[in-house]
Amino acid sequence: MADTFKTISPVDGSVYVERPLESSAGINRALDAAVRAQAGWGALPLATRCGLLSRAVDEFVARSAELAPEISWQMGRPIRHAPGEIRGFEERARYMLGVAASALAPVRPDDKPGFTRMIKRVPLGVVAVIAPWNFPYLTSVNAVLPALIAGNAVVLKHSHQTPLCAERFAEAFASAGLPAGIFQFLHLSHADAAKLMADSRVANVCFTGSVAGGRAVVASTAAGFATAGLELGGKDPAYVRADANLVHAIETLTDGAFFNAGQSCCGIKRIYVAAPRFDEFVAGVVDLTKQYRLGSPLDPETTLGPVVRTAAADFVRQQVADAVQRGARQLIGESAFAASRAGTPYLAPQVLVGVNHSMPIMREETFGPAVGIMKVGSDEEAVRLMNDSDYGLTAAIFSADAARAEALGDALETGTVFLNRCDYLDPALAWTGVKNSGRGCTLSRVGFEQLTRPKSYHLRLAT
Repeated sequence: MADTFKTISPVDGSVYVERPLESSAGINRALDAAVRAQAGWGALPLATRCGLLSRAVDEFVARSAELAPEISWQMGRPIRHAPGEIRGFEERARYMLGVAASALAPVRPDDKPGFTRMIKRVPLGVVAVIAPWNFPYLTSVNAVLPALIAGNAVVLKHSHQTPLCAERFAEAFASAGLPAGIFQFLHLSHADAAKLMADSRVANVCFTGSVAGGRAVVASTAAGFATAGLELGGKDPAYVRADANLVHAIETLTDGAFFNAGQSCCGIKRIYVAAPRFDEFVAGVVDLTKQYRLGSPLDPETTLGPVVRTAAADFVRQQVADAVQRGARQLIGESAFAASRAGTPYLAPQVLVGVNHSMPIMREETFGPAVGIMKVGSDEEAVRLMNDSDYGLTAAIFSADAARAEALGDALETGTVFLNRCDYLDPALAWTGVKNSGRGCTLSRVGFEQLTRPKSYHLRLAT
């Protein structure tokens, strides 16, 4: 009997999904099928590919009522928030379909008499997408749809926590009439995922996950010379200047810290506040945090669900306890959240003050509902602290002065700078990170460059 894996639901600890792991022979068949199918798919007119993929998006969105509770059961997001992922999926997919014709159009240098010159964007071949559980459709659509639009075949390996997401992709593509072999998914062990990425038939790997996972991807792709795009998470900061709209900053940053139980790569994990506004800001965040309702994600009244597993909750608790031992103060008592219990993935949100950068909670990734808040005396101090991190995915500034905020943004070591918002991906903008947050980018016109290669045409005309 083939080896299997089980998806343990954070809702109640039950086995929600059980699937067999793919065999080595099955992986080989999938890659052979992808290579065969890609040649014909890449030769189709772009408009034909986009038409089929638009139909697949229609099929997917039409099933949103079914998909939302599956998200809650698999990874614990409150049912009231789960439909938002389907809306975000559609927004990103429609945008990339809409800009494909111009983004993939040949680049034509200035005219040169007697010659036709151009650079075409051609498919890479087979793209392997390794997707995480925290935003299972949003993270994967960033790579899956653009790769297919550009003429590649895609093999998706989704997290064992959210395996149904890969299957739902496949169902939508099949219903839309995509040719066999163009999109496939594989349920793989870590070892076999590494072999997949090392295979010479794979031209590119799109990975979203941990820094350790990113290093494993780089090691694997070296064997077959596949290129790789890495989105590896962050320790995203926010700075609230003295001129900020404090009500808006409190509402936005509290949501940015605790949405999806803090399990967002670009969620807010550390906040720096101008000294004159510090006390008022902290009081507002604490008051709003106490209004969250922690409980079963299947309850429509729940606004904060469990983290993905008990071990993840224990890690956040340990980070908080370590900070308190070093002198920090936690402002939220766990007793205020009856559902928060040791030994379970149900974890109360936490706000910490008295923190500093000697504490891991201000420097290491916290994938859960905890945020540290520090007082700063100047813009320069805020920028220095925001840059004092091994990560650089996003950074948010709250201010009434857009010009000053842009100037501060120029000094920040980050992939995206926000003003008066946070924790959002605009599909028109490149999603990218620096330092340990990754390399390459997805989304926007620029994202297509990661999924194609330039091919130059230098044609001397007959005389």
